[in-house]
Amino acid sequence: MLDNRQAGPSSTALRMQIGARLRRMREAKGIGRAEAGRAIRGSASKMSRLELGRHGFKLRDIADLLDLYGVDDAAERASLIELAKEARKPGWWQSYGDAVPSWFEQYLGLEQSATTIRNYEVQYVPGLLQTAEYARAVIALEHHDAAYEGFDRRVCLRMSRQQILHRPVAPARLWTIIDEAALRRPIGGAATMRAQIEHLIEVSEDMPNVKVQVLPFAAGGHVALGGPITIVRFAEHDLPDMVYLEQLTGARYPEGQEAERYQEIMDLLAIRASRPATTTAFLKDLLNEF
Repeated sequence: MLDNRQAGPSSTALRMQIGARLRRMREAKGIGRAEAGRAIRGSASKMSRLELGRHGFKLRDIADLLDLYGVDDAAERASLIELAKEARKPGWWQSYGDAVPSWFEQYLGLEQSATTIRNYEVQYVPGLLQTAEYARAVIALEHHDAAYEGFDRRVCLRMSRQQILHRPVAPARLWTIIDEAALRRPIGGAATMRAQIEHLIEVSEDMPNVKVQVLPFAAGGHVALGGPITIVRFAEHDLPDMVYLEQLTGARYPEGQEAERYQEIMDLLAIRASRPATTTAFLKDLLNEF
């Protein structure tokens, strides 16, 4: 069931905003991360994690850094402190703590704050477009050794994530490229796959904020065969796009030139994939095979 949660920055995005602002202040003063880290009883690596939004700031740490950077403006100081307080509020997904690996929690925060998500999937239909039965089949494969009662909560979490596409105000935009292999792999059996493909057709035709492309076998080999790629964009202009690479038991967030390379790869995949209209026709033809 959709609960029409409104758009708004998650704690993860808020931490990133705070970190970005403090990093600009530090660089403007010509202060290194090691010196800033000492001011908050930490290290250069701790400052790096804080500035990237990987961890939350203590209010005391923000005050000490603002003192170090010579920020005396009361309004600016209050603004950052208020952001930090807001960032400490738990996200809705934290109630699913038993079903969310710690390495995935940060991505959930990014996803919930996204204005645009671009992704490429080679193994499965993207989670944001999965039906409940398809999601259950995928989760059963990924957690085959888990207690059965845990499946329902994982399915519920995945369905709740999809609400960002249905918000009445500022729904997130999704541009997904699905490898043909993912659509021909009979996850959950023929009936489940047929319902999943019908759902993709419906989404393609009825949701203007969702664009679906299929990367056909005819496109040949490509550099993204190694795994899925997700790129998240935010409304806040001072936040860069985040590249997310999910693996079996963890995730990576490439930065710098490596992140730029993945941006280029996504652009190339979009060019090589079938156009959205052609993709819809492909999906309708594929229904006959299940």
